[in-house]
Amino acid sequence: MPKKTNLKRIGASGVDEYIANTPKHVHGKLRDIRAAIREAAPGAIERMDYFQMPGYSYDGYDYDGMFIWFSFKVPCIRLHLRPPVIQEHKKELAGCTTTKAIVSFPSGHEISMALVKKLVKASLKVMKDKSK
Repeated sequence: MPKKTNLKRIGASGVDEYIANTPKHVHGKLRDIRAAIREAAPGAIERMDYFQMPGYSYDGYDYDGMFIWFSFKVPCIRLHLRPPVIQEHKKELAGCTTTKAIVSFPSGHEISMALVKKLVKASLKVMKDKSK
């Protein structure tokens, strides 16, 4: 595995490649989600070494600091979050398919970037609170 100091550079090009390898109709939404995550979690390390999907981490926490991932699986754009974030935001996620740690947004529908940012911050908080 590359050194963490290199993960930002390696991860960024890997994320670009990941997005490029998805259907063109979801490129914009995936880029928007990427930007929302970066805005909600400034300084997070962008990585591709966990699960071969774009993920974000901060050093010094459990699970190697990973707190959110995004992916595309036909027909949905998915956010992978730390439990219990989805359970805590069930009302806001009505209409989306959810599991304990994944929310699936139908790719043909609008995705609220305000909601994405809120979920990112909640997942980050779960990670930080767990380390206390």
